[in-house]
Amino acid sequence: MAKLPKVPVVIVGMGWVGGIIAAELTKAGIQVVGLERGKSRSTADYFMDHDELRYARRFELMQDLSKETITFRNTESMRALPMRSYGSFLLGDGLGGAGSHWNGQTHRFLPYDFEIHSKTVERYGKGKIPEGMQLQDWGITYDEIEPYYDKFEQMAGISGESEANPMLGKRSNPFPTPPMKKTPILQRFEEASKKLGYHPYMIPSANLSENYKNPDGVSRAACQYCGFCERFGCEYGAKADPVVTVIPTAMATGKLEVRTFSNVTEILHDGKKATGVVYINTVTGEEVTQPADVVILGSFVLNNVRLLLNSKLGTPYDRKSGRGTIGRNYAYQVNSGHAVGFYDDEEFSTFMGAGALGMEFDDFNGDNFDHTDLKFLHGAGIRISQNGLRPIENNPAPQGTPTWGKKWKETTLKYANRVLTVATQGASLPWKHHYLDLDPTYKDIYGKPLLRITFDFEDQDRELTKFLAGKAGEVMKEMGPSHVEIKDKLDPYNIVPYQSTHNTGGVIMGSDPETSAVNSYLQMWEAENVFVVGASAFPHNSGYNPTDTVGALAYRAAEGIQKYLKQGGMLA
Repeated sequence: MAKLPKVPVVIVGMGWVGGIIAAELTKAGIQVVGLERGKSRSTADYFMDHDELRYARRFELMQDLSKETITFRNTESMRALPMRSYGSFLLGDGLGGAGSHWNGQTHRFLPYDFEIHSKTVERYGKGKIPEGMQLQDWGITYDEIEPYYDKFEQMAGISGESEANPMLGKRSNPFPTPPMKKTPILQRFEEASKKLGYHPYMIPSANLSENYKNPDGVSRAACQYCGFCERFGCEYGAKADPVVTVIPTAMATGKLEVRTFSNVTEILHDGKKATGVVYINTVTGEEVTQPADVVILGSFVLNNVRLLLNSKLGTPYDRKSGRGTIGRNYAYQVNSGHAVGFYDDEEFSTFMGAGALGMEFDDFNGDNFDHTDLKFLHGAGIRISQNGLRPIENNPAPQGTPTWGKKWKETTLKYANRVLTVATQGASLPWKHHYLDLDPTYKDIYGKPLLRITFDFEDQDRELTKFLAGKAGEVMKEMGPSHVEIKDKLDPYNIVPYQSTHNTGGVIMGSDPETSAVNSYLQMWEAENVFVVGASAFPHNSGYNPTDTVGALAYRAAEGIQKYLKQGGMLA
């Protein structure tokens, strides 16, 4: 095993979190080593490469599941089995991580989210929270995190309508660029929503509406509306991506060393502080020790949790006693409720679009509506998106259509550009019996236990889906289709069909070390020189995409790390 000289900071994972923290620390003159288990990437890798089969179906940008995957079960009475092919969510790999293959929808969470337990009890009383639901405050308020939201949005050049959504918290600055184009599809949704008394707005977008230079001096081009965002890299650099924003900023300082093909397998520590990490060079097979003063975990949710558990750092969550924090409060997203409109006499340009081109309203998100007589908490955004429907994955047909043969072909060809969907994206709240731990049976290629997910949808989620799908159906009917199909039933969670890569929790933040793993700077309570940053810190998942909140927390963590390097000790 090779042992390298000690460095001030080592970062595990070079996606949004790793890139943001590296940029902030190196601008402050701090030497940083960034470890990325995948390969390097640039916009040149995607030139004229809109290959739906390669990227959308064969998952070119994703982790190799034959080497490292997760196991899954709905309940503790079931045997967990490995995820052998991609389905419910996608695990990014390589420089940029999930920040390279995301769609770009950039929502802030609501003020309600950060104080969800306190605000729920204040309005409805403790009895409104079901037994077994581990609802808890985040240890930070919206007003405290707002400046970091602003910093992320200015860096990424987020395009949006600054005053269009009265349901959100206050902004310190407008969006740096105006909203994307309001297409005829979006105009129709807007008119229908307003007619019903709702408050639609253009979805905040990391797909630039115009050319933009950010505060770090990074210039990027405007979106071309090609429809190849999710699961694809952007050859124009129009989609905000760590590879075209924060990583170049950090590299320009001369203070960042990025090591690709470096898969971290262990955090070295003495039980109170980390001393560095061990990683394997995936090309040569060599095992390397990298000592460091500060260790930052900035990889995807599931890998952050797994690395802590395999390193025996922090107290694992025990479902029976409720004690321990590593693996606690795993949550996902509730996306099943929607309404589909079929148009026999109209066609739309659904083949064009962008990952974050869409409209949404939040009248039924968070606690923006009265839950007194409802059997669920929180809610969902109701939205329409024009992402660009690609030909392999887009074969729409009304219910009852044969699933193969001549009739199927005729019907899917007829409706290829005649179908619109009003969708919901619902919150996922934490339960005592939803958690992450190490699988006792299955291991990766290095002999390390895989991470096991125990999760299922609850009655809370079914009630939310039924209610919100009904609202989506009302909007869809106002949009004038020939006929409407409403999906308002939520089946048990199934890891096979794709749903969302919005996994959260496992190393959650808070103000109490008994119920949280990290403080408001994402600093571990049990190891003061370890910062675990990302959606793993979310105590629950909101009715929004998580990236804006991940970015904001990364900027706050970067500030905390600089304080720690100067003064040491617990920051909060």
